Amino acid sequence: MSAAEVVATYLVETYLPLEQAAEAIAGEQSTGTFTAVARDTPELRERFAARVLSVEELPPTGNPDLPGTTRSRDAVKRSARVRIAFGLDNFGPSLPNLLAAVAGNLFELRQLAGIRLLDLDLPAPFAQRYPGPQYGVRGTRELLDRPDGVLLGTIVKPSIGLPPEELRLVVRELAEAGIDFIKDDELMGNPPHSPLADRVAVVTEELDKAAARTGRRPMYAFNITDDLDRMAANHDLVHAAGGTCVMVCVNLVGFSALAWLRERCVLPIHGHRAMTGVYTRVPQLGIDYIAWSKLARLAGADHLHTNGLSNKFYETDEEVLRSITAVRTPLLGGYETLPVLSSGQTPGLAPETYRRTNTTDLLVLAGGGIHGHPSGPSAGVTAMRAAWSAATSGTDLTTAANQVPALQEALNKFGSPYDGGRDGRG
Repeated sequence: MSAAEVVATYLVETYLPLEQAAEAIAGEQSTGTFTAVARDTPELRERFAARVLSVEELPPTGNPDLPGTTRSRDAVKRSARVRIAFGLDNFGPSLPNLLAAVAGNLFELRQLAGIRLLDLDLPAPFAQRYPGPQYGVRGTRELLDRPDGVLLGTIVKPSIGLPPEELRLVVRELAEAGIDFIKDDELMGNPPHSPLADRVAVVTEELDKAAARTGRRPMYAFNITDDLDRMAANHDLVHAAGGTCVMVCVNLVGFSALAWLRERCVLPIHGHRAMTGVYTRVPQLGIDYIAWSKLARLAGADHLHTNGLSNKFYETDEEVLRSITAVRTPLLGGYETLPVLSSGQTPGLAPETYRRTNTTDLLVLAGGGIHGHPSGPSAGVTAMRAAWSAATSGTDLTTAANQVPALQEALNKFGSPYDGGRDGRG
């Protein structure tokens, strides 16, 4: 890859010859249009036209065609992995303009029965423009005084509806139980029934009290997602009150807004992936999580949701593991972001998660897995901590549960998905 190029990798499905479809993509997203035009010179195309680097034919996918796909009566649909180079002169190190080039109108092209942006190789100028995470794994550990071990967290449940004084009780119990991290749900922004300012006041007061009693202060990610003119003010509100983290729903504000906030932010940014399924769920359309996560990391997400094993959503274990690996893989020499596992996480998942990720540089969020514990959230925290301690030490969960009643209760209720309980999704 040239230092002055972005290389985009696509899954392409088409009834046209594969090379012709690849050239259609390159032309549509750079200098081409549907007919010859004045001033379209060889010199201009030499400098600005996107270049097809490779077309690797793949076995048929079996995916349905996108609506409006062009096909002749006897044509056979073929699939390929296509790599296309876009000159940086076309858009510069700019995330929104990069997306205009590598995605833009692609998803509307009739020539394509399927088109998915799989990955992006980005040149050094993007690192010069976007500093990325301020804290990442190491900075988050330092703030929490947790130099090693998995970081355990939860989401406030019920997701919405709790008045601030009830939220106070939830936070108090979780903090005293020794949890590392708590966050607002993505549904909780700045609603009339629980304004952000009121939540910040109540939560920071309780965390300060917990720190005085226990010597530990959990990190709380306040959801500051909002219109652009409010996000910086929301961040400043949290910071002024002594808060230590803010949460932003990346897709709901956009990469540019996330990068804008990063320039003004002094707290870790917990990047929520709400609405990512719009890009990722349909296999023949959209933007793969690998490409999406690179853009979110560049824009400044210190933590990034990846989903978790045996989750309540659509992703298989293999897809989740790919996402975790993607977030942990160095980007442009750095951009260290903490993977966040969530969605139906319970103590019984700890051994398999640790075995298959082989790391404790994870933030594991259990919402119902903690709040739904038969003996309450405090016991839920104890059970999660005991399960991860057993996983990392090589202790069988059954043996650990004999020593920790809260873990036994959790296993009785939620099961151990990879030992005959809820199906592990692999």
